[in-house]
Amino acid sequence: MPILVLPFPAIDPVFFSIGPLPIRWYALAYILGLILGWLYARRLAARADLWGARARPSVESLDDLLVYATFGTIIGGRLFNVLFYGLDYYLAHPGEILAVWNGGMAFHGGLIGVAAGLWIFARRNGYPVLSVADICSAAAPIGIFFGRLANFIKPEMWGRPSDVPWAMVFPGAGEAPRHPSQLYEAGLEGLLLFVVLAILIARGGLKRAGLVSGVFGAGYALARIFSEVFREPDPQLEALGAGLTMGMVLSVPMLIAGLWLIARARGEARPA
Repeated sequence: MPILVLPFPAIDPVFFSIGPLPIRWYALAYILGLILGWLYARRLAARADLWGARARPSVESLDDLLVYATFGTIIGGRLFNVLFYGLDYYLAHPGEILAVWNGGMAFHGGLIGVAAGLWIFARRNGYPVLSVADICSAAAPIGIFFGRLANFIKPEMWGRPSDVPWAMVFPGAGEAPRHPSQLYEAGLEGLLLFVVLAILIARGGLKRAGLVSGVFGAGYALARIFSEVFREPDPQLEALGAGLTMGMVLSVPMLIAGLWLIARARGEARPA
């Protein structure tokens, strides 16, 4: 038992209400992540010097991309969560499937949904798919950061029992102090990955097709696998034995794809 346990900052899950309509922190985090990501993507698209000779989406077209990304995030994230993290529960409570305001969004599913949306967007507008993927990958850590903060505020996806000085007792997780693993993920998958990608872009990363997407994919996968060591898996749904979790396993294909994109980009002729 640690000498010092940080109190969990109990925050009302409802940020404010408009009449009978509650606006929850969880929904606000996703909205803020999407909007800030969209603004950042517009800034990158407006910088011709960052892209060299590569074709890129126009600033105006990114308004449509925001719509595709929003629907992809919600639909993909929710369906993946239902299928991989709680199928028995949702089969017994089908009315809860659409209740996304109560939490339960899977990142890997959201990624697949966004990937499908950006592919449709690129094909319909005649843009190179990797150009759209690179600009989305650069902005994605912003949404991940706010999403993990939402997990912390709810609270959900807390960490394993621990005696570190910053351990917390989470409501609904018993009396044992635990790692605030949601904050670890916010820092690694969100803030740190955003900084790494921003440095890469400043050094010409967007001039090589797929390089930013590859670094994002590999970087997220490594950060997620590391964070899973500290996160408490659901013993029925996420714990796979031998120290493995569902989050780790689902991150492996993302790591492989990211490394392949990096190798592909580095194999291209040096951009002007």
